[in-house]
Amino acid sequence: MENLSFEESLEKLEEIVTKLENGDVPLDDAIDEFNKAMQLVKICNAKLSAAEESIAKIVQDNGELNDFEPNE
Repeated sequence: MENLSFEESLEKLEEIVTKLENGDVPLDDAIDEFNKAMQLVKICNAKLSAAEESIAKIVQDNGELNDFEPNE
């Protein structure tokens, strides 16, 4: 599951949420689905954090990497 793309993970997460919102899932299955959803949330958060770190660096005209500091 960890080698899914962000988009694939998010799609699977949405499917689980929809299934659980419908309410016609037996309790044991709902618990399993919830646990899968939590794993997918962790994967999505890790991928977002990695993307944020990558975007936080910008290349200056001279090729030097600098931390990106947005205007407040």
